[in-house]
Amino acid sequence: MPPPAAISPDSAPVQIALDAMGGDHAPEAVVAGAARLSLSAPRLQLTLVGDVARISAILERTRHDPERLSVQHAAHAISMDENPREALAGKPDASLLVAARMVAAGQADALVTAGNTGAAVLACARSFGLLPGIRRAALAAVYPTQRVRGGQRDPFSLMLDVGATVECTADDLVAFAVMGSAYARVISRNPSPSVALLSNGAEPMKGPRQVVEAHARLRLHPGLNFLGNVEGVDIPKGTADVVVCDGFTGNVALKMLEGVNETVVALARYAYKRKLLWRAGLAMLAGGVKRLKALTDWQQYGGAPILGFDRLVIKAHGRSGERAIVNACKVAAKAAGSGLLGHIAQGIEQARDADAREQGVAG
Repeated sequence: MPPPAAISPDSAPVQIALDAMGGDHAPEAVVAGAARLSLSAPRLQLTLVGDVARISAILERTRHDPERLSVQHAAHAISMDENPREALAGKPDASLLVAARMVAAGQADALVTAGNTGAAVLACARSFGLLPGIRRAALAAVYPTQRVRGGQRDPFSLMLDVGATVECTADDLVAFAVMGSAYARVISRNPSPSVALLSNGAEPMKGPRQVVEAHARLRLHPGLNFLGNVEGVDIPKGTADVVVCDGFTGNVALKMLEGVNETVVALARYAYKRKLLWRAGLAMLAGGVKRLKALTDWQQYGGAPILGFDRLVIKAHGRSGERAIVNACKVAAKAAGSGLLGHIAQGIEQARDADAREQGVAG
């Protein structure tokens, strides 16, 4: 099953299968986001997959363009706290699986879901194939940093993997670097995104065996702007546009970033209530606090990709509201229209060529 070709601006609208029942605020927020897009994005054709009665009831009271919005019934939904394997086995007609099958059959160009992350990865693995040269998929995450990059002046960096592949080989890490770089070029309009491996030291020989081997191979990749290794302290600084690691390390790092953000907010609230002097200080910093809030607002980027499959998948945040759903669908459309999967395939081929040349020299 070859990856779909890039969609040109003059071609048919981008078709998106949207899991209407996935997420903490589904189906209301998902349907509202799709309805808003149907009025403002003429190149998008959206299919809401889920309970047709509930979806139709929301659409009846929501302004939308019925010519750009359709509904595909799915009898069941997978909740956020269900066991992914058990849920997929027991609910073959769940909205997530129905939407994935639509994409696999070519009825849609991309899948967007805010639902159960584990179930989304498994549903994709069951419905799609992997791109040639890729052994494992990677779940990416977008996080705010001190610096901006690309034509979009994007304040976010990309980290992968953050949970799909817990134990990685050097082959996996090289593939993740290629996929992350391609995604950053397409979505952030960053012509040469910097890529780094997450390790316990900047030196090339620091880290586990697979990290050391991946470092040596990535250094030779002609299509990557490879910086080398970065440490945990470099993540929030935005030292690299793309940070590559195994799923275990990435998940721990991502949860730590989320925890630090919540702690800072909690401390600010405590300071505001505790002393008048602190309250006055926070008032003086109000402009900076608003800027920080805008910078860390994950709803503005909508979602992040599950990369490695031969079909496009955007995983929106589980707490996604209407605005996040809108932006997740826009990201999916941009990825489809820019031929992201083709860029990834080209990068993997370049990595193979670089490995072959190195082996030839060594031989």
